[in-house]
This record gives sequence, C-alpha cells and structure tokens, in this order.
Amino acid sequence: MRLYLAVIALIVFADQLTKFWITSSFSLYDSQVVIPGFFNLVYVTNKGAAFSMFASVESPLRHYFFVSINIIAFLGLSVAAFTMRRDHLFYRLSFALIAAGALGNVIDRIRHGAVIDFLDFFFGSYHWPAFNVADSSICVGVAILFIVNLLDLKKKKT
Repeated sequence: MRLYLAVIALIVFADQLTKFWITSSFSLYDSQVVIPGFFNLVYVTNKGAAFSMFASVESPLRHYFFVSINIIAFLGLSVAAFTMRRDHLFYRLSFALIAAGALGNVIDRIRHGAVIDFLDFFFGSYHWPAFNVADSSICVGVAILFIVNLLDLKKKKT
C-alpha cells in the first residue's frame, strides 16, 4: 500500500501545484502559446465531467453529484487496491493513478466549484479539450489497466 499512497500523494501534489501556478499566473481564459500550432497553456474551468459534459446543466445538484462520484471512485479504487495489494503491481499502480486523478479533481470542485484545466493541445483544426495533471493521471491509469487486463486474458487463454 505504500506505493499506492506514494503515487497518490505525488500526483495530487503535482496536480495541485500546477493548478496553483496557473491560477496565480493567469487570469481566467488567458492563453499563452508554448508550441505554435500545437500546444498552449490556458486557464479555464470545467463544471461538468470529462470534455465538459453536463457543464451547461444549471442545477446545484450537479456540483454535489460530481463531488460524490469522485469520492466514491476514490474510495472504491482504494478498497480494490487494498484487496489486491499482493497481486499484480500494475493493477495497484493503475488504481493509484485513477484514484489520484479523482482526488485531484474533487479537491478543485470543493475549493473552486469547478475543475481547473490548463493543458491545451491542438493540431490544425482538431482541438482537444483542455485538461490537467489529474485528467492525465486518470487516462494513463485507465490505459495501464486496459493493457494489464488484455495481457492477463491472453495468459488465461494459453
């Protein structure tokens, strides 16, 4: 469990530190070109879920729903990691990355009422929604979990 907790602490620290830097260095909706035609730093907020889904829903329940979902996800992943603490290292690592992302974003929702996003990638007319370290952690964790599951399924078939 030390690895699980260390990964969570490291990711949440990096996530909150980068968000602090953005909020103290940029005004809301400011943008700075880092790599022309490919990458900007921006300061935007997201009251919704991934890719701003449900952000336009004007209900106080939206906030409590997303806070609750993030907390439930964090707790569920922590229970799963504890249950599997002697099993595959990569399962625990993926759970830690996903849980850290959920925790980083729930901290934003509680502190700011929305998630702070600042990484803005695009190529030509294709523009990816802005995201943050916590979102990246969730994506990497899900990718690791997917790959480990595929490899485990392949082992079981042979």
